Amino acid sequence: MASTINKKMFDSEEASAMVKDLRGTFDSGKTRSYEWRTSQLKALVKLTEEHEQEIVAALHSDLSKSETESFIQEIAMLKNSCKVALKELKHWMTSEKVKTSLTTFPSSAEIVSEPLGVVLVISAWNYPFLLSLDPVIGAIAAGNAVVLKPSEIAPATSSLLAKLLGDYMDNSSVRVVEGAVDETSALLQQKWDKIFYTGNGRVGRIVMAAAAKHLTPVVLELGGKSPVVVDSNINLQVATRRIIAGKWGCNNGQACISPDYIITTKDYAPKLVDALKTELEKFYGNNPLESKDLSRIVNSNHFARLTKLLDDDKVSGKIVYGGEKNESKLRISPTVLLDVPRDSLIMSEEIFGPLLPILTVDKLEESFDVINSGPKPLAAYIFTTNKKLKEQFVMTVSAGGLVVNDTTLHLAVHTLPFGGVGESGVGAYHGKFSFDTFSHKKAVLYRSFMGDASIRYPPYTNTKMRLLKALIGGGILGIIRALFGWS
Repeated sequence: MASTINKKMFDSEEASAMVKDLRGTFDSGKTRSYEWRTSQLKALVKLTEEHEQEIVAALHSDLSKSETESFIQEIAMLKNSCKVALKELKHWMTSEKVKTSLTTFPSSAEIVSEPLGVVLVISAWNYPFLLSLDPVIGAIAAGNAVVLKPSEIAPATSSLLAKLLGDYMDNSSVRVVEGAVDETSALLQQKWDKIFYTGNGRVGRIVMAAAAKHLTPVVLELGGKSPVVVDSNINLQVATRRIIAGKWGCNNGQACISPDYIITTKDYAPKLVDALKTELEKFYGNNPLESKDLSRIVNSNHFARLTKLLDDDKVSGKIVYGGEKNESKLRISPTVLLDVPRDSLIMSEEIFGPLLPILTVDKLEESFDVINSGPKPLAAYIFTTNKKLKEQFVMTVSAGGLVVNDTTLHLAVHTLPFGGVGESGVGAYHGKFSFDTFSHKKAVLYRSFMGDASIRYPPYTNTKMRLLKALIGGGILGIIRALFGWS
């Protein structure tokens, strides 16, 4: 069974001893077998199925998530990731045969996926169950020993993960470390074979700096200001509902791929605002602060940060819907702001909450320049039926992922890589991409003792030089010419 490290006694010395134990297990070859990998993946499925209500309760305690949102966006997605890995694992583990060249004839070659070793997963608080275990699935599928550090900002889920993984997983290969800054710092001092971090850019830089001391590769799943471009030639009701689902239906905007702001034309903005008001009232009622379908703000620090964005003088009078707050309950209603200045505070950082600014432009094509003038986002969305505009969007906008005529759903497609670019992240995962991110692609070339050409060895002659040049650029005919001195 996977053990849980007591956070009160966990320091750099404890971390070092833990990593040493895990490396001993990995070096024994235990985690490399197909049987071990599948046993652990099946254990994760069983854990999820047998403790669904406890998981829902922990998520509600940490974020006031509804049971439906918890099931769809965390529990079901996690089970699906496990089942995809179980179904495809033999295929993923199979070496890939590749072609060789005339230079190495006769020979054969393959690419072998091997586990990296002992890896660290540092998780986030906003989807504390899914974002903790989804990378662990990839690490286990690839045959690694793994340490999970859940987020202390979601304490109920962190505690539950520690207990359940302790009960269901292999103690010698899978560990959970609870705690906060001190425990994370102790972990980062160790030498890992890979570090997978989900969170913000500030901590991402700390993780990368710590990893650099050991030349440890990292995956950084960060965030950014994910834009939504809205054209006027659309089904407005469907588009509006999909924007709302991606913004407020995803943890009340506390999601790395939630729409951060909208760009539309000045002429179309009033229609869009009216549609947002109508659909928001349908979804969350006249008093959204009391809606059971909206998550609360995670803690008082984030509540104060979001309040500061609304109190900025530059956005005074820009609220066209919402803006209600209840500090004692850590609730902020869905809030729409129109014609927010681009140099305002709300446009200078990722919002990560229920506030949605709308920027307006004269021509929709100008929106691409607005997006590309800032750091590359984790996701970007467009609603349009204009084929040329779609193609321009895909070719012009650089983001971790794009969705046309919807929001956030690319996250659920396991055949697509999920990850950032630039300041929104490094590396990707989901499906086979998770397996690959925790694997080393080892090149293997096989040769026999036949075909040992003297051209490789001294003494080097003009004839050998002609043959070498022919091998490189002339093909079979060039080699014949070189051998016989033909021009």
